[in-house]
Amino acid sequence: MWSAAAAARTVSPLPAASLLHPQQQRRGAWAPVSTARPSTTAVRAGLWDFVGGDLVRPDLGQWLDDVEKHKSLAIYPPHEGGYEGRYLSRLSYQGYYFLDISARGLGDPETTLTKIHPVCPPSLGRQPVARWYFPPEVDYRLSLLHPDAKGLVVWVMEAKVLSKAELQFLAILPDIRPKVRVIAECGNWRKFVWKPLKQIAGLEPDPDAEE
Repeated sequence: MWSAAAAARTVSPLPAASLLHPQQQRRGAWAPVSTARPSTTAVRAGLWDFVGGDLVRPDLGQWLDDVEKHKSLAIYPPHEGGYEGRYLSRLSYQGYYFLDISARGLGDPETTLTKIHPVCPPSLGRQPVARWYFPPEVDYRLSLLHPDAKGLVVWVMEAKVLSKAELQFLAILPDIRPKVRVIAECGNWRKFVWKPLKQIAGLEPDPDAEE
């Protein structure tokens, strides 16, 4: 059994109100209050923090030259995205139209892009299995191009999931359709870089790999 004296010894009384800090009196708790000024941290910003190193890179001319020279490129944009828009816009200024497709669920690129291909919609159980035939995506878009258009750019997103054989077909697609250019997103890098798609697909030797 606890006695009254033992209970008085185990419970420590709060300090008098006059001994508390004014902020502690308002909170009604005994907690240390720091009266020192908060420390300040100086951050030094440079020109790149306001302009952005990506926006002043003089590589758009090289980009256009490589698109016309190699006709199929593998690009590696940064993970945060948004950088590829300025390169896409520059091709649009040159008179190119775009076919944006995703590599996921594309199927066989040769069949989907250059041949009449079947598409089976999902059946809900009681409907018969149907099959619809669609025209080749590239040939259909080429037939709709404006006479003054420079060509069609097939922009393949998430091309890193494609096999080597599928990348090889995309690399030679401009040879089959001369007015077509192929841009395949094959991965990511710290800055926007690109390489000929034929080198990535193994159709041409890669000088960087040989080094």
